[in-house]
Amino acid sequence: MEEVVLNAWPRTVVGKQVKALRRQGKVPATVYGPGREPMNIELDAHELARLIPHIAGEAQLISLRMGGNGQTIPVLAREVQRHPIRGDILHVDFYAVAMDRPIRTEVPLHLVGESQPVERGEGVLLHPLTHVEIECLPRDLVPAIEVDISRLTQVDDAIYVKDLLAPPGITILTDPDELVVRVNPVAAEEVIEEAAPAAAAEPEIIAKGKAAAEGEEEEE
Repeated sequence: MEEVVLNAWPRTVVGKQVKALRRQGKVPATVYGPGREPMNIELDAHELARLIPHIAGEAQLISLRMGGNGQTIPVLAREVQRHPIRGDILHVDFYAVAMDRPIRTEVPLHLVGESQPVERGEGVLLHPLTHVEIECLPRDLVPAIEVDISRLTQVDDAIYVKDLLAPPGITILTDPDELVVRVNPVAAEEVIEEAAPAAAAEPEIIAKGKAAAEGEEEEE
């Protein structure tokens, strides 16, 4: 896996005072993990916005490069809090890992290839499982596990967790009998759609991100 480096600096500003920190183009964050005290840090907002598509989620190992002391901390991004309206990043929680100790996390499943029944219009893909839980050493993490759907050559063909090919060093912990993807007959799909009652329209709800554990609140 390609190394992702993110610059960080120790942070003394906490609580409601982080509003001023955000106005300076900084994002507050916290590093925690087994055997260590939580550490408050700050990140450059522009660098974080550029890297967040690559580091969000729990399957990308990040090297936090601490300014001032040259320390590098391997972490995973466990939670990214955003403003519920503007969408800008308010706070990030990083989980520090030990490179010699196995970790458990989730990785996404990426479908690759083409299924001939689907291409011919004879069936449609049912893809109920999008992530699996894995265990591995941090250095063996992968951003995703590929699922080759070209193996689905007939209607009703299916791939289960037990059929997945785990990359070297990775153990898949999800129930092996869980369905990953199946080719459903088109006729069956049409019947299901026609029989399904129309869902009542519901108002859009925008959930407000939870405040950080240390009492930091988003800037209005």
